[in-house]
Amino acid sequence: MKVGFIGLGIMGKPMSKNLLKAGYELVVFDFNKDAVNEVVGCGAAAVNSGKEVAEQCEVVITMVPNSPHVRAAVLGENGVADGAKPGTVVIDMSSIDPTESKAIGAELAKKGIDMLDAPVSGGEPKAIDGTLSVMVGGKKELFDKYYDMLMVMAGSVVYVGELGSGNVAKLANQIVVAVNIAAVSEALTFAKKAGTDPELVYQAIRGGLAGSTVMDAKAPMMLSRNFKPGFRIELHIKDLNNALNAAHAISSPVPLTGQLMEIMQGLKADGYEKEDHSSIVKYYEKIANTTVES
Repeated sequence: MKVGFIGLGIMGKPMSKNLLKAGYELVVFDFNKDAVNEVVGCGAAAVNSGKEVAEQCEVVITMVPNSPHVRAAVLGENGVADGAKPGTVVIDMSSIDPTESKAIGAELAKKGIDMLDAPVSGGEPKAIDGTLSVMVGGKKELFDKYYDMLMVMAGSVVYVGELGSGNVAKLANQIVVAVNIAAVSEALTFAKKAGTDPELVYQAIRGGLAGSTVMDAKAPMMLSRNFKPGFRIELHIKDLNNALNAAHAISSPVPLTGQLMEIMQGLKADGYEKEDHSSIVKYYEKIANTTVES
């Protein structure tokens, strides 16, 4: 199967490499020529537009930053829709507003092009080792057809429902992750101010009900002052903005999401937007006048 891949950023590049390792023939496009050259070095073929990708492939994966980028890549000038034949399938693995997934899908359907929304969770480390969690919305028969291909990049691939449902699940995930990181940050800051070693507090509570994948991933980063981005603050701001917009559109109150958005906006104002979202701890450190480290 010849697969198109548009978007070779921090996530897309390792995901595309995993497809190549699994033996898929890949045609790629990105404006970043260094990223393109790196993936070409692993066996991909490069073209100069999304249109050219679609002309050669029956399925096209997009992995770009946000809703406007998906719309441009798929429906814009020299985009996928300009080169796709009826029956082509677009699998958008970006994290975008679910209402926009539905709108883009409706435009594609007019041209006989199907779409799945299949956002991912796990950040760069899981993109590299091929253990991402993928949440998929769209026609069930298309999910079944491309399940094995998606599993090459993932540890789990779950069908959620109609088109847009994948991004609803992803936004729900991002709400839980943001609030969880903030809770870990708040708890470790409290421990430090109370004069107890936050590392030992982490070890004491991680095996109980408070323990979580988020805690085990982010508490060690906070304690070691390692804020190298696996998932940047600015990208989480983007996701929470989409969550707020989608929630407000259906009158679903999300007060904790709003609070976390303001915390992250404060971190952005302090110049931390390129750091990992574990930097949420820096907000608590600032207001408590302390530093969380053993």
